[in-house]
Amino acid sequence: QAQVTESGGGSVETGGSLTLSCTASGWTQRCSYAMGWYRQAPGKGREFCADIDNDGRATYTASVKGRFTISLDTAKNTVYLQMNDLESEDTAIYYCVLEPSCDSNVWGQGTQVTVSS
Repeated sequence: QAQVTESGGGSVETGGSLTLSCTASGWTQRCSYAMGWYRQAPGKGREFCADIDNDGRATYTASVKGRFTISLDTAKNTVYLQMNDLESEDTAIYYCVLEPSCDSNVWGQGTQVTVSS
């Protein structure tokens, strides 16, 4: 059964950086796919952050453009989210998702990112 596992969350001061990683396991690529990150801030709903497909096309939500960079290592089935110039508004639980075009999405358990001034 496919699963994704996140790592790399933590606490950082405003203006700092963190890199999140997420690896998909128990899954065999049979079609095109994307991997991405959503986040859920305290008291808010889950929102899209960034994703990237296996052709390398990346998409970002407006609030993170220029600060976050998503990348995908297709050989390792691992997606990375490099987060720079972090702001308090970036505090959230970050969820990884595997989005195969021919199968159901697979969500991770989430990793906490806390940005404090």
